[in-house]
Amino acid sequence: MSQSVPPPPGGNPYAGGPGGDAAQQPYPGGPGAGPAAQQPFPQYGAPVQPPAPARDNVGLGLLAALVAALVGAGLYGGIGGAIEREIGYAAVGVGLLVGFAAGKVGGRNPLLQGASVVLAAGAVYLGQLVTIAVILSKLGEGSFTEIFFQNFGEVMELWKLAADGMTYVFLGIGALTGFAGAKKGAA
Repeated sequence: MSQSVPPPPGGNPYAGGPGGDAAQQPYPGGPGAGPAAQQPFPQYGAPVQPPAPARDNVGLGLLAALVAALVGAGLYGGIGGAIEREIGYAAVGVGLLVGFAAGKVGGRNPLLQGASVVLAAGAVYLGQLVTIAVILSKLGEGSFTEIFFQNFGEVMELWKLAADGMTYVFLGIGALTGFAGAKKGAA
């Protein structure tokens, strides 16, 4: 077993000898140090914890879900219009994005889970409308903004004509994953 050796009388054992300047200064907690210096690292204080993220704020959770729904709808429509078809995985992504944003910002409030279901389904629907407008603009019917904003009623009529069983399945998938995303985000 080894025994502890007391520090040399000059102070710091690592200062390079008895004649150096560092040997004249006591190290924290060493001989000649005051009571405050005997505490480990007294000059640093206790570690500072960052504040906890704002949780359980329903208003911010709804706002985050709304922004995520608009972003998700734009991405869903842009991808669908670029390849001229719908992708079920994109509906899953939109639902998870909306729900996760609501749960992460807003917390575990059941209102946010319900709002995530509605907003995710609405985002998938809006994304499908954007898909139609992008496809029509690619066919030369006008610019996307002209088709989408000035002829929105006609775009909705085209959606009704083109809607089939899978269209509604994608809406349901978006809603379901919106609920799951809200639960996961709040966990």
